[in-house]
Amino acid sequence: MDYVHPFPAARVRPGNRPVGRPAVYWEQRYRRTVIISDTVATAFVVAAIGGLFGVRDAANWHEKWVILGFGTELLVLGALATSRSWAPAVLGQGAEEFRRLGRSLCTAVVVLALGGIALTSRNIKLWIFVAIPAIALAVMTERYLLRLWLHKQRKEGRCLRPVLAAGSLASLRDLITRVRKFPHLGWRVDAVCTVDGSGPDGDRLDGVPVVGRLGDVAGHVRRDGYRVVAVTPDPHWSPDRLQRLAWNLEGSDAEMVVAPVLMEVAGPRLHVDAVLGIPLLRVSMPTFTGGRRAVKEIVDRLGAAVLLVLFAPLMVVVGLFVLVDSRGGILYRQRRVGKDGHEFTIFKFRTMIAGAHRARAGLTDRNEGAGLLFKLRRDPRVTRVGAVLRRYSIDELPQLFNVLGGSMSLVGPRPPLPEESAAYGPDIRRRLLVKPGLTGLWQISGRSDLPWEEAVRLDLRYVEDWSLALDTVILWKTLRAVLQGQGAY
Repeated sequence: MDYVHPFPAARVRPGNRPVGRPAVYWEQRYRRTVIISDTVATAFVVAAIGGLFGVRDAANWHEKWVILGFGTELLVLGALATSRSWAPAVLGQGAEEFRRLGRSLCTAVVVLALGGIALTSRNIKLWIFVAIPAIALAVMTERYLLRLWLHKQRKEGRCLRPVLAAGSLASLRDLITRVRKFPHLGWRVDAVCTVDGSGPDGDRLDGVPVVGRLGDVAGHVRRDGYRVVAVTPDPHWSPDRLQRLAWNLEGSDAEMVVAPVLMEVAGPRLHVDAVLGIPLLRVSMPTFTGGRRAVKEIVDRLGAAVLLVLFAPLMVVVGLFVLVDSRGGILYRQRRVGKDGHEFTIFKFRTMIAGAHRARAGLTDRNEGAGLLFKLRRDPRVTRVGAVLRRYSIDELPQLFNVLGGSMSLVGPRPPLPEESAAYGPDIRRRLLVKPGLTGLWQISGRSDLPWEEAVRLDLRYVEDWSLALDTVILWKTLRAVLQGQGAY
């Protein structure tokens, strides 16, 4: 296909339904809303800090809280802009948005500290150790609330980016399934292009119109205004054809997204380098040791200690209810497999009758668990109090002692039973390269309702793409998952 530079055209799909421009409009509105909200939140914190602690009678101009406060706000907003924290591609989804926020605020702290040294300001500590952390809390909370609103809109079919997908039938079907399952990601596959321009159902693939061949992608984008061109694996996509497609999309509103073919790796491990003029996708090794892991270890121990103090009254009350409800002890101890295959004893509040493990043999034929898991939605061994504890994951609070002792982490893969671990293949055993977690991607994605293959995929994804930002997002989402009680039984 010859290279044809795109030109402005009417972006209307058949039936005179505008697609491209409205998508651009809502993205622009959402971006403006985020910028205004960040500015207002920062200004509110600066005004509050200055009003409560500011020095009004300082002899030097740079000691006055108005000057320091105004400078701090400009510094924070400037850091957010330069780190591309307002880029539409990162707003509303994934951990990258919060990762950029954290990087921006760290930059602001460093510049503010250097500025304080240069000006010999005596009050700079107030803005470094009080104002910036308060700004971080306010901005991240505000961003999360905006994200909840955006996700709600997307689940109702609004604020979605129209997608034209192009590739093999199998990869397109997989993409359509994933997009429909996770509408909060903001995609809507409106059309697909296949090798021969047809689908298994004639002109449709899983209900999505097949509008042409793989070589027709650029023309459809210019005419119909799709916001995303998703290129899925197919032998047709040679480097030369992908490059020409990218050229043909220049000047349009479309973003070209190429699905990985060789590996399912994402996040901070992917880096694009140019070597001898050749773009290379560099995949760094997973991080199992080093500084970031040391930080995670410290956060785990301190976090577990703080949570144990906060939940101590609740745990005492729960223990009393467990004792009164049925015969047996308060805690249930069970052997689980941890990092590098080492076994440890996990602690949970007892939620079943005494001797429940002996009664399991008679329930094997009723197993509803996926894969190697044994689960029953209405397990007759579960006590009345136990059912409530399981629904809201309160029975797992004693695992904070495991985290404090170092056998578990706050975030990680699910800790398997020894018999489960013994049945693992080489691929699944990669789950054991890191400590198991009190919560994880499995916990926030449906828990026991997930198919076994999906639960394994999520655990392996965590092992491969772990980061401190991902841990933060998982911990934040765990609260909502626990309150909803979905998939817990």
